[in-house]
Amino acid sequence: MTILITGANRGIGAALLAHYATAGEAALGTARKPEGALLPLDVTEPESHAALARRLAGKPISLLVCNAGVYPDKGQRLDRGYSAALWAAGFATNVTGVFLTVQSLLPNLRAGKGKIAIISSSMGSQARAPGGSYIYRASKAAALNLGRNLATDLAPEGIAVGIYHPGWVKTTMGGPEAEITPEAAVAGLAARFRVLSAENTGCFEGWDGEAIPF
Repeated sequence: MTILITGANRGIGAALLAHYATAGEAALGTARKPEGALLPLDVTEPESHAALARRLAGKPISLLVCNAGVYPDKGQRLDRGYSAALWAAGFATNVTGVFLTVQSLLPNLRAGKGKIAIISSSMGSQARAPGGSYIYRASKAAALNLGRNLATDLAPEGIAVGIYHPGWVKTTMGGPEAEITPEAAVAGLAARFRVLSAENTGCFEGWDGEAIPF
């Protein structure tokens, strides 16, 4: 069985890939501009998904981690920011990209009776709305909604879906003032993925196991 992690060239994705490799797991990573052993995947491009699906045809996937994401609206101002192009880019990666990844690799997940982990954010919680970061918050809320509905539709096939907040992590996206290291986030996320099952499919949890309100 194989674990596949999108957006594995840096940050949490790279840390997850290293974690599973160290544990002796068969893990593959993708990147828009891959280096080394990473596989090419631009999650915004349907043909890129089709090419990856052809490359992985017949390979069972036990865990698909939809990690690739962008935060396009840092520092934007409500009165003159948040262009339509930024909205399109945010949703193309954070929402459509997740759906296309799941859709294109569904035969592999079915073959492996696999699980799907969607890396969202507590910033997508509608119960927590402190304002700002409208594109990122809206796209992560949509990713949460997508994951919840996928959990319903894939439950009869035994494919569990979890949606996860990785914490505020010291990465390029999170910045140096973030609260936790990538290693701490990854250890927590891997623990969450291990216990994902038919019983808790559709869960929205933090890296530390905290249940996050929708």
